[in-house]
Amino acid sequence: MATSSSPPTAVAVELKGITKRFPGVVANHDICLTVRKGTVHALVGENGAGKSTLMKILYGMQKPDEGTITIHGEQVSYSSPADAIARGIGMVHQHFMLADNLTVLENVVLGSEKLYGIGAKARRRILEISERYGLGVRPDVLVEDLGVADRQRVEILKVLYRGATTLILDEPTAVLVPQEVDALFDNLRELKAEGLSVIFISHKLGEVLSVADEITVIRRGTTVGTAVPAETTPKQLAELMVGSELPTPETADSTVTDRPVLQADDLRLCAPGGGKPLLDGITFTIHAGEVLGLAGVEGNGQTELIETLIGLTQADSGTVTLLGDDITSWATRKRRESGIGYIPEDRHRHGLLLDAPLWENRILGHVTEAPNSKGMWLDPKAAQADTTRIVKEYDVRTPGIDVTAASLSGGNQQKLIVGREMSHAPKFLIAAHPTRGVDVGAQAQIWDQIREARREGLAVLLISADLDELIGLSDTLRVIYDGRLVADADPASITPEELGSAMTGAASGHLEHTEDGA
Repeated sequence: MATSSSPPTAVAVELKGITKRFPGVVANHDICLTVRKGTVHALVGENGAGKSTLMKILYGMQKPDEGTITIHGEQVSYSSPADAIARGIGMVHQHFMLADNLTVLENVVLGSEKLYGIGAKARRRILEISERYGLGVRPDVLVEDLGVADRQRVEILKVLYRGATTLILDEPTAVLVPQEVDALFDNLRELKAEGLSVIFISHKLGEVLSVADEITVIRRGTTVGTAVPAETTPKQLAELMVGSELPTPETADSTVTDRPVLQADDLRLCAPGGGKPLLDGITFTIHAGEVLGLAGVEGNGQTELIETLIGLTQADSGTVTLLGDDITSWATRKRRESGIGYIPEDRHRHGLLLDAPLWENRILGHVTEAPNSKGMWLDPKAAQADTTRIVKEYDVRTPGIDVTAASLSGGNQQKLIVGREMSHAPKFLIAAHPTRGVDVGAQAQIWDQIREARREGLAVLLISADLDELIGLSDTLRVIYDGRLVADADPASITPEELGSAMTGAASGHLEHTEDGA
């Protein structure tokens, strides 16, 4: 990355000596962070390293026990996020905070009606910001009709609308495919060019090195170093972060058998009201010991396919067969009891009850199965004992099983879900973005669990926006576009760029690796 020849820029945000304690844990200890105006400053570290706590302090959601916050040269103290917003701090959370049943305009003006009203003036301002930063936001669309990348742009616009000059982006690329990441980085360059500052929290070290001007590394609640991308490799960054090398998702040996576990045959599903097909003739077979990787830009039918396989949606036509049984008409519970495991794409909306303790979350989706129940009755004691086992076996970092799921970091929430699903020895696992928003250490553990279960004969449908993960873990690769399976590829030779190209509809059929495409 080229170093700038311009004079040192002014400091936008400075955090000094930040310490934050919670019962039984010190989340932040003597953290220092300096973010210069008009730069992208990356903050990296393992799950639970203290990144989110630090950003919540900067955004006024929590008060530090010690330390100072200085914004544009002035020391500040907040009593709420409203104070931070008034100082030009804006935060785009990893899990979006938008109301699905409202339009983009309604979401943007909600709580800020005094700025530009709720009508024509607000619409003009939204379009102005959208145009200025290349966000492509449409004010009158319902949020529920937007894909993930568009929702993220709405969130960015929402904080700019409130006058943010420093944006905190928490894991902004976790839900995006390569083309969308490139578009986001273009947006960030526009923000930088206008003199705005961006704090970019991420686990994807390659991306951090390509987009950041400076990097601060946090480990176990304290800053352990800063790095300049031009002089740093992903390996060095990983060692600073976790004290060890980066894991890779590579799968060395094939364990694929000729025993079909899950078959989908000509699945079709139309949009409500008989609109265009959401699934259009989907046919595939996954064998015991096989990981079938499904690549696609979000919103091309993956969610509908998952819901059809798990039984939340009934296909208009076609069949689903599990181990020789036609399960097309089966209820979700019967499918679960028959051996379908499910790691959902959004752990907060579909995987956990955030306000419930860990042991209750262990029961979710498996209410009628041992050890959670005995006959017709729940067995809380057995569920609690098994949760303790999962926490230990899957390295879920928590003070105990009675804390709420919301109190865990994202990676630890994900490990709990993976542990819950693997504990029922599934025959077929739907793994939707299994390592989304988790650090390299947790990522390696989850990959190991999937590889181990695959060796024992598990059939896996892997859906992921991380193309290295898809290529590394899969035995077979298919591309979904506009509700149809349009291409297949050999994971051993395909590159992420070639796969990404097929995901945008630019290629179909069998994808052959070409040297000039490498």
